Amino acid sequence: MPSHREKHDRIAFVASDVPEARAALERLTARYGNTSPPEAGVIVALGGDGLMLQTLHRYMNDRIPIYGMNRGSVGFLMNEYHEDDLRQRIAAAEVTRVHPLSMVATDIHGKAAKGLAINEVSLFRQIHQAAKLSIAVDGKMRLEELICDGVLVATPAGSTAYNLSAHGPILPLDAKLLALTPISPFRPRRWRGALLPDSARITITVRENDKRPVSAVADHVETRDVVRVEIEQARHIDLFMLFDPGHSLDERVIAEQFRF
Repeated sequence: MPSHREKHDRIAFVASDVPEARAALERLTARYGNTSPPEAGVIVALGGDGLMLQTLHRYMNDRIPIYGMNRGSVGFLMNEYHEDDLRQRIAAAEVTRVHPLSMVATDIHGKAAKGLAINEVSLFRQIHQAAKLSIAVDGKMRLEELICDGVLVATPAGSTAYNLSAHGPILPLDAKLLALTPISPFRPRRWRGALLPDSARITITVRENDKRPVSAVADHVETRDVVRVEIEQARHIDLFMLFDPGHSLDERVIAEQFRF
């Protein structure tokens, strides 16, 4: 990873389409310039968490640190928006390194689709019929039959997103765990999911797929009519997010557990 402390003078700005973000882009570009991302030492993303995820995906293999400033509605992954002393803030920022999840989803035609997810890989029922799934971990069957609306596997970085809304656990970034969380489980009714080591390879098989079709989603990439989904951490991919001191992603994850 290039040192953001040494190269923070070369900033590439990206912004969402909301008026607040576009206006901020104009002001910050006039003040600090705007380097093309391949030449930049840091990318500053102006928007909400959706833009941060899009930016991380777009520059997934470039190892460029990304510093977000909130100009959207949700900003869990973003820093507060201030226009002054931006280079100094970037130079003082703390680095959070995360790995995405790799998904290989095989559909009813035998076609395999690949996707990467920074937050979670999710499986959902496509019609009124509940999904019927089986779950294996590292080749060993752990749950023969799960009847549900769906199931998801979340990274620590994504554990406060959809996973939390589905009543899954919040994971500290250094926990080296993945959250396996059911979505509206019907049988087993009291199963609330599992914590798995981040080295686990999870295989989810769709049962009765002809009458209970299921789709799989890696962040924003969807594959429909899947019969099998394999999920594991892509440890060879490093993503670098920058946070102001005292407002790191670790701190936000801890603070989120004390919100009511």
